[in-house]
Amino acid sequence: MTALDLSSPVAVVGTGTMGQGIAQVALVAGHPVRLYDAVPGRAREAADAIGARLDRLVEKDRLAAGDRDEARARLRPAESLTDLADCSLVVEAVVELLEAKQELFRQLEDVVGEDCLLATNTSSLSVTAVGGALRNPGRLVGLHFFNPAPLLPLVEVVSGYATDVTSATRAYETARSWGKTPVACADTPGFIVNRIARPFYAEAFAVYEAQGADPATIDAILRESGGFKMGAFELTDLIGQDVNESVTHSVWRSFFQDVRFTPSLAQRRLVESGRLGRKTGQGWYDYADKAGAAEPHTAEKAQPPAYVAAEGNLGPASELLALIREAGIQVREEEEDHGTRLVLPGGGQLALADGQTSVEFRDVVYFDLALDYRKATRIALSASQDTSTQTMSEAIGLFQALGKDVSVIGDVPGMIVARTVARIVDLAHDAVAKGVATEEDIDTAMRLGVNYPLGPFEWSRRLGRTWACSLLDDLHERDPSGRYAPSLALYRHSYATEKREGAS
Repeated sequence: MTALDLSSPVAVVGTGTMGQGIAQVALVAGHPVRLYDAVPGRAREAADAIGARLDRLVEKDRLAAGDRDEARARLRPAESLTDLADCSLVVEAVVELLEAKQELFRQLEDVVGEDCLLATNTSSLSVTAVGGALRNPGRLVGLHFFNPAPLLPLVEVVSGYATDVTSATRAYETARSWGKTPVACADTPGFIVNRIARPFYAEAFAVYEAQGADPATIDAILRESGGFKMGAFELTDLIGQDVNESVTHSVWRSFFQDVRFTPSLAQRRLVESGRLGRKTGQGWYDYADKAGAAEPHTAEKAQPPAYVAAEGNLGPASELLALIREAGIQVREEEEDHGTRLVLPGGGQLALADGQTSVEFRDVVYFDLALDYRKATRIALSASQDTSTQTMSEAIGLFQALGKDVSVIGDVPGMIVARTVARIVDLAHDAVAKGVATEEDIDTAMRLGVNYPLGPFEWSRRLGRTWACSLLDDLHERDPSGRYAPSLALYRHSYATEKREGAS
C-alpha cells in the first residue's frame, strides 16, 4: 500500500494550533487541503493564519514564492462536513474528549467515501475506543503529530485493535511522503513517547519531593551531565504543568494505576495553586520581569587529591581514568576487584551511582551517570551525613580538577541521571516485549519526539546490557513499592546476557 497521491484532497477538522499545523504540512507537501471547524468563521481564520505563515517562510527563503501561491490556491475552508465528501484522508484535531471524537467520525462516515482514510491526532485517548463507534473501524488510524507539526519530524502512526494493516500502512507511507519520520505503534496508553518519557519527569519530581535537590540543581544535572536539552522542571513549565500532569494522570489511569506511572503530589499542588508555568508567569520557576534566573547549587572550590587508586572496573565511567591522568592526578591501578570504585587519599571511596545509598557504607561518595564524562560540564555527588568532610572535599576537588562544576545532592539512591535513564531503558524493554513498537522505532521516537540525546536502546548498549536491571534491583530493595522493580522483559534481557557471557 502506497502513500496517498498528491492530487488526493486531505481534510483537517479542528483548526486550533495543531490542526493548522497538520494542514500546513499536507499543504506544503502538495495536497489540496480542506479546513473545517464547527465554530463558524474559524476555518477561514485558520486559512488566513496558514497563509501568513507561508508568507513568513518565503521571507526566510524556506519556500519559493511560486510554491506559496500554488499552496494558497489549494487551501480551502469548508462550510460543512459535506464539503469533505471527496477527501481521501480526514485528520481530526478536535477537543480531547472521546465522545466528541466518536460523534465526529460517525458523521464523517456518512459523508466520505468508503475508501477514505480516517485519522485521529489524539495524544491521550485510545485509538481503539475512538474507532469503536464506527461501522468500519478498520479504516481509522492514529496520526499523532508533535507540536509544532510543521517543525517537529516525528509522527506516531497508531494502530487500534481493529485498524486494518492496509490503513496503517497507507497512513505511515503518507506521513513519510510529507517529509515526516513515522514510527509504527500499537494502541497503548501514551503510545511510545508519552509512555516511555514518564520517568524523565517522575524521577526529577521524586528527588525534589525527597528533598534531595532543588529544581534548578536537578535541571542543571540533567542538562549538563545527562545531555538532555532541558531539565524536567523547566520543560514542564514550558509545556504547562496542567497539560503535563493531565498526560501523566491519563497514562496512570489507563494502566490501572500502575505504580510505575504514579503522578507527583508536588506537581498536583503546583497545578492546584494555579502556577502552571510560563503561561501564568510562575511554575517551578518565577517568570516575572524582575525575577532572576534560579541558580543550581555549585560547590565551592576544593583542593584536588594528589592521587586516586582505581579498584576494579569503573564500567560506564571508565573514561574518567583517562581524564584524571590528563588533569595531572596520579592513578594507581589496584589488582583487587572491589567493583566500580575509586579510593581517595584519606581512605574514602568514590563510586558510580548504583541504586544503593551512601549511608550503608563507610565513607562513600557516589557520583552520577554522565552521557559523556569528557564533555559533561557538571557532575553530581551524593553523600550521607556520616561521610567525612575530607572525603567530600577530595571528591569535589577531583571533579573540579577535571573542569567540572560540582553539585552536591542528598543521599538519593540512583541519584538523578542514573535512575532516570535506568527507568527509561526498563520501560522501553517492556514496550518491545508487549508489542508496542520495535527497538528502532522507540529509539527514533524518543530522540525526535522529546529530543533525548540517545534512544533507550542506544543507552542500554552503551552502558552494558545488565546495568539498568542491576541498578533498578538495588533501588527496588530500598523502595519495595514496585515503582523500581525491573520489568520481566528487562530481567530476561539481563539474565540471558549474563548466561551468555558466563558460557563464553
